[in-house]
Amino acid sequence: MDVDIISEQENPMLHRTDVTFELTHDEATPSRLQVRDSLAAKLNKNADEVVVRKLDTKFGMRKTVGYAKVYESSAHATDVEQEHMLERNKITAEDEEVEAEAEAEEA
Repeated sequence: MDVDIISEQENPMLHRTDVTFELTHDEATPSRLQVRDSLAAKLNKNADEVVVRKLDTKFGMRKTVGYAKVYESSAHATDVEQEHMLERNKITAEDEEVEAEAEAEEA
């Protein structure tokens, strides 16, 4: 699977870069997690910092156009992204869980 970056747009207010990319694949459309890992490797980022929002493959084609958000850290991703997108991308909110447990113990 080859990943080509079509465009990148900085979004400093949300500590992320919006990326549009194109995949060329030999078999069926790769899974969201495979795409996330490949895109993270291409951008030299950790997989937990990449959230794949959209994958669009035309019928019978071996090319997929996608849209992803690449955050500066996984904490920024969990703060900004919706819960269902975090679940789809298998990003856990470990930091938030630890904070919630600490607050519960204090109370």
